[in-house]
Amino acid sequence: MNSFHCPFCNVDMPITDATHSIRYPSFNYDKGDYYVVGNHRIDESCIKIAFYKCPKCGKYSIFALEGGSYTKGLNIPLIPNSHAKQFPEYVPEPIRQDYEEAYSIVNLSPKASATLARRCLQGMIRDFHGITKSRLVDEINALKSLVPASQWKAIDALRSIGNIGAHMEKDINTIVDVDSGEAEKLLKLIELLIDKWYIARHDEEELFSSIETIGNAKVSTKKSNQSSASSNVS
Repeated sequence: MNSFHCPFCNVDMPITDATHSIRYPSFNYDKGDYYVVGNHRIDESCIKIAFYKCPKCGKYSIFALEGGSYTKGLNIPLIPNSHAKQFPEYVPEPIRQDYEEAYSIVNLSPKASATLARRCLQGMIRDFHGITKSRLVDEINALKSLVPASQWKAIDALRSIGNIGAHMEKDINTIVDVDSGEAEKLLKLIELLIDKWYIARHDEEELFSSIETIGNAKVSTKKSNQSSASSNVS
């Protein structure tokens, strides 16, 4: 069965009649009503609107997709307004804001999106690892011994790609572009780092705390039982 990943609560839900609906509005259809593909010809202006309703959190995800020939290639998230994941509040708000803004312009301005991904990365290095230097390249060099080699190489590559948007080339006739697919890969790296740094740490702390609570409860129960046994002997 096909599934859809809810961007609001991060669960995978099955695609059924109860969770998924499609409509096809167009300029030429009378009164602007919706119609089903199987019963009517698709007008060239037609847009496919896909609705998803999450059975867990009850929120809607809505996308405008290719319908007729005039909307060929259309794929625009309406709610939420980008394909960005919704991360928990314990991920610092400035980092979430930079990430979400970078995703919202990934197709409109991939170069600007890459620049925001670079800024997001710098914020994460400073906040999570406590590394603050005057230049991002120096911060990343200081990070080298703290993360796996493959992860560090990808982080350094993100920095260099983000530099393309952040700094003008010395030769103004040299054009180095970043396409939307490349910019989106940078954001996938940001997502991975958030998962491996913030979310993994949070889950680890919760597990440790839970085990500690269980341990303390067992010790307390043991002492209580021993105390009761001593009283009975007396």
